[in-house]
Amino acid sequence: MINGFKEFILRGNVIDLAVAVVIGAAFTAIVNAIVAGLINPLIALIFQADSLAEVGPTFVGVNGNEVFFPLGAIVGALINFLAVAVVVYFVFVMPMNRWKQAAAAKAGVVEEPDATPTEAELLLQIRDLLEKQQRA
Repeated sequence: MINGFKEFILRGNVIDLAVAVVIGAAFTAIVNAIVAGLINPLIALIFQADSLAEVGPTFVGVNGNEVFFPLGAIVGALINFLAVAVVVYFVFVMPMNRWKQAAAAKAGVVEEPDATPTEAELLLQIRDLLEKQQRA
């Protein structure tokens, strides 16, 4: 049981996940500051509101009470998500992919693109399938 746990912890996936969570939390603070300090005020200028939480329609209910739908908070959450995704992609994913390609090229490993069948091969496959259907 201890050996299985040790193998699980020492897998690269677990360590990669732990690093991703820590770095993601750190970048989330930066992105939240950018969204709160730059993007939210720009959107608030358009909607003439002090905060995105104040942006949204108000409806009068059946019993006469007013109900406010804070759609600005949803827009802010979407912007926050997209900002985090952009930062993660351009800061982590894209450079890591380039680094892996450079390392593979340096090692002499050439990745061949998936070979698509030629027209003749496709015609042969179609012929074989039609023959199988006629026999059945």
